[in-house]
Amino acid sequence: MNTPLFIARRMGVSGSGKEFTGIIKKIAILSIALGIAVMIISMAVVTGFQNEIRDKVIGFGGHIQVTNYDYNISFEARPIQKEQFPVDEAMKIPGIRHIQMFATKPGIIRTDEDMHGVILKGIAADFNWDFFGERMIAGNTLALDDSLRSDEVIISGIIARQLQLDVGEDIFMYFIQEPPRIRRFTVAGIYDTSLEELDKVFVLGDIRHIQRLNDWDENQIGGFEILVSGFDEISKIEDQVLDLLPFHLDAKSIRTLYPQIFDWLGLLDMNVYVIIILMILVAGINMVTTLLISVLEKTNAIGILKAVGGSDILIRKVFLYHAGMLISKGLLWGNITGVLICLMQYQFGFITLDPESYFVSEVPINLQLNHILLINAGTFLISMTMLIVPSYIVTKISPVKAIAFK
Repeated sequence: MNTPLFIARRMGVSGSGKEFTGIIKKIAILSIALGIAVMIISMAVVTGFQNEIRDKVIGFGGHIQVTNYDYNISFEARPIQKEQFPVDEAMKIPGIRHIQMFATKPGIIRTDEDMHGVILKGIAADFNWDFFGERMIAGNTLALDDSLRSDEVIISGIIARQLQLDVGEDIFMYFIQEPPRIRRFTVAGIYDTSLEELDKVFVLGDIRHIQRLNDWDENQIGGFEILVSGFDEISKIEDQVLDLLPFHLDAKSIRTLYPQIFDWLGLLDMNVYVIIILMILVAGINMVTTLLISVLEKTNAIGILKAVGGSDILIRKVFLYHAGMLISKGLLWGNITGVLICLMQYQFGFITLDPESYFVSEVPINLQLNHILLINAGTFLISMTMLIVPSYIVTKISPVKAIAFK
C-alpha cells in the first residue's frame, strides 16, 4: 500500500473540519480552475484568429506562387509559358493538393459618381472555389470553361458598397497602359472575407481578358498558385518546387508575399505566452500558500507521524500528494469550463466582433487536444515543482513541540 497516498486521501479537501482551511483550499482549486479555463480559451481564440486570417490571405494567393523573378507588389510582370512549370511532376510532391493558373493586372473601376483602384485577378477553369464559394454574400461564382471568354467578374462587398454596385450591373474598368484600354464587365457575384486590406482591391475575372490586354497568347500566364495540405509544410514544399523550376522562375511562399500580415500574426503568440505564464504563477503561488496552511493545520498529525517513526520524506509526500489532488480537481473543473465555453462559441458564435477592426465577424475558435494536454501537463508539473521547496518545512518541525501544538 502507498502509505503517503492513503494518508493524503484521508486528509480530504476541507481538512479536518476547520472552516478557514477549507475555504483556502477551495480558493486554491478555484484559482487553478479559472487559470486553466483562461489559458484554454486564450490559446483557442488566438490560434483560431491566426488560422482565420492566415486562411483568408492564402485564399487570395495560394500557399506558394510560381512566377517570373520580376513579379512584385505592382502586380505587373512578364508572363511565363505554361509548359515552363511541370505541373504533373509537381503534383507528385507529397503535400501539394492543387495547382491553378492566374494573372493580375491593376485597373480602375469607374462609375458615374466615383472611381476605385483595383487589381483584376485573372483565373481559369482550374480555379479552386472552396475559399470564395463559402464567402459569397450575393450572386454566384464564375462559370469558366476553355471555350468562351467570360465577361463576368466577382467583386468584394467593400467595393460594392463604395461604388453602389449590385449583382447584374455592368461596370467599366480602365487599364493604364499604352494605349489605355477599357473593358466592360458584369457583376456576377459579391464576396466578403472581412479582410479589408485585400477585399478592397481584388476583383476576380477571366484570365483571358488579361492575356488580351497584355497582348499575350493563350499559352502565356502570370504564374501558378500552389495549394498545399498543411501550412507547416510550406517551406519544405517550396524548396522542392524550386528544384523543378528553370533559372528564370521563382517560387515564393505566402509568408514572403505578405510578410507584414504574418509578422503581425506572429506577435500574437507573445500575448498567449504572457497569459499562460501569469496564470501558472498565480496557480503555483496559491498552491504554495495552501500547502503552508495545510502544514500549519496538520502540525499535530506531523508530530504523531514522526513519533511513530514516519520519515520526513514520507510526510513530505503526504502533503505533496494532497496538493496534487487539489491541483487535479482544479484542472478538471478548469478543463470542463474552458472547453465548454469554446464549444459554445464555436457552435453558436455568441461573442461577435466588428469585422472592420478585427477582420472576423465573431470570435474564432481553434480547439486542439494537444494544446489542452500541454497546458494541463505544464500547469501540473510547474505547480508541483514550486511546492517541493516549501514542503521542506516539515523537516523543521519537532515531534514533541508538534504534538503539544494547539
